[in-house]
Amino acid sequence: MSTDALESTLTITAPYGSEAAYQQLSARFSEVFARIAEGTREREQQRILPFEQVQWLKDAGFTTLRVPASHGGDPVSHEHLFRLLIELSAADSNVSHLLRSHFSFVETIALQPQEFQDRWFPRVLAGEIFGNAATERGGNALGSTNTKLVKTDAGWVLRGEKYYTTGSIFADWVVVMATTDGVEGRQYAVVDRHAQGVEILDDWDGFGQPLTGTGTAIFTDVAVDEQNIIQRKVASTLEPAFFQLCLLSVLVGIGKAARNEAARIVATRTRTFNTGSGALFKDDPQIQELVGRLASNVFAAESIVVSAARDLDAALDPSLGLDAEASFLRAELAVQQAHVAAPKLVLDATSELFDVTGASAVSTSKSLDRFWRNARTVATHNPVAFKARSVGDYFINGTIPTGLHSIGEAKGAK
Repeated sequence: MSTDALESTLTITAPYGSEAAYQQLSARFSEVFARIAEGTREREQQRILPFEQVQWLKDAGFTTLRVPASHGGDPVSHEHLFRLLIELSAADSNVSHLLRSHFSFVETIALQPQEFQDRWFPRVLAGEIFGNAATERGGNALGSTNTKLVKTDAGWVLRGEKYYTTGSIFADWVVVMATTDGVEGRQYAVVDRHAQGVEILDDWDGFGQPLTGTGTAIFTDVAVDEQNIIQRKVASTLEPAFFQLCLLSVLVGIGKAARNEAARIVATRTRTFNTGSGALFKDDPQIQELVGRLASNVFAAESIVVSAARDLDAALDPSLGLDAEASFLRAELAVQQAHVAAPKLVLDATSELFDVTGASAVSTSKSLDRFWRNARTVATHNPVAFKARSVGDYFINGTIPTGLHSIGEAKGAK
């Protein structure tokens, strides 16, 4: 697509954050989302990574949606971004999931000094995207990493191995979490995906979200420009809340896809059971009720997640005059409650899909289990029990939720 053509498709005339603006956004991307949806099942069955589909989104300007106007962008609200991610996830949850780290780093850029913004926002506008390499499979102490940034005579180098590197195999840049001996806390190092010493493997073996590139990344003495090292800050509203809303949007989109599939199956089914009403499934009141309950669960999950996204927008609205703690609490508490409530609603919907049809639904050729597998995989990212405990602790004791998440070996582990 030419630059002029792309710019013409990116013009939103309705007021920022309005429902009219969202309808224009949705219409802008509806065609590319529909193209992505066409081959979703076949890609999963044949393990075809969606490189082409990611490029379509880059060409359509989707990956630029949160670049500030001051840097040449046409930004959308958080609510609108997450609603679009829900739509994209309904088309292909792998594609929306793999962009999580990209959109999160775009938010991080906006929090950095002007020089950093001036260096990276033009790259985002040019269509470059970012992957993630934060988590390690084991051996690192809680709150630390085994991946190191090391100062050598030639400059900084990165050494280590990561797993769960969602999106990095598709990315132009990888945002790597590391530690430096003698320096408190953790840092982000932004490295060229194709730099010498960077190796990204497609070895993700999860039973869900198989095309997200959530595998191993190896960094062997990778040169890092000192300008591309960021200190990870405590109590950022964005990091925990934004990251989690990305996952919840993916989850809700999976639920909407399962709802659509249930309706399609019932509407076209001609076989029935003598133990039922004998009517076509589409006219059977009991089947209609089942689909209605499934759809209502998905509606509730979407409403919860969109409401939490509005709270994130409100938390960052300067006109409300919230201090840093109040801003963080408003966003984080809303998102944690959404995380407790939404997953079960979607998991129930993806399981109930099998109640509206017969034994033919379990045929591997139909891959109807992919909705549950993908939803279960996304919902497993952050244990619901810990989120529920945090919410309860706040309402009972007034304890502010933690602002910086990490995973590692527990103290005293052997």
